[in-house]
Amino acid sequence: MSQLLHKFIIEEHVKNALKEDIGFGDITTDYLIDEDAKIKAKLNTRSDGILCGTDVFKTVFNILDDNIKIQTFFNDGDKIKKGDTIAVLEGSARAILIGERTALNYIQRLSGIATETRKYQDAIDSNKARITDTRKTTPGFRIFEKYAVYTGGARLHRFNLSDCVMIKDNHIQYAGSITNAVNKIREKLSHTHKIEVECDTIEQVKEAIQAKADIIMLDNMDCETMRKCVELINGNAIIEASGNVTLENIARIAQTGVDVISSSAIVAKAKTLDIALDM
Repeated sequence: MSQLLHKFIIEEHVKNALKEDIGFGDITTDYLIDEDAKIKAKLNTRSDGILCGTDVFKTVFNILDDNIKIQTFFNDGDKIKKGDTIAVLEGSARAILIGERTALNYIQRLSGIATETRKYQDAIDSNKARITDTRKTTPGFRIFEKYAVYTGGARLHRFNLSDCVMIKDNHIQYAGSITNAVNKIREKLSHTHKIEVECDTIEQVKEAIQAKADIIMLDNMDCETMRKCVELINGNAIIEASGNVTLENIARIAQTGVDVISSSAIVAKAKTLDIALDM
């Protein structure tokens, strides 16, 4: 179990998901399947990818019937190939059929994100940069999506607005300048928090350096401009590249010397992995 997904977090989320899906009862399964009927089912993958969400998958069935036996053959973070059997379930036919869709929703979505994340991180190759996520996540599902990003091999950006100061263009416009914004925030900020400044131009980068920002984000810059900014910053701040990051250009971005490359695509554009529960 990852330190990100504690048991009580999984259980609470899964219970709410089951309430949403079951409603007042599964009228198909309850009316068709005998109460004491038992079945065996296999969790198979129909495509290659990175597995993620096994504990969540198991929790769905354990909540419905803790007598269901689940044997897993892979762990989160493992590479799985088309045709692999990930797990075998044995037990109550009703519980397995009722929980099937909810369990698959979790493991398909999380595995899809982990798979997409691994593609981006692998594309960076041997460069020092690390891919990271953003706050563009599904409301109510952020902790799971971040866990999938972590499982895929990337680092994690801030979890919420209280994790780190991020001064963006609208903040700068309100404050009048980067310097004003940084100084005003620093007067009240805890010593445990860092200050990140979003910069669109070399001039803004120079001002962020003078203001002693801890992290400087190079937003939507071309690679040549990013190289110049990396030279200017010269190790005096953590450098993050962001904006229009794709699999096709991420290696070139990494070669500019930035420390972090943030992208919403690893979550927002990830396709669910084709995983099925075969009876």
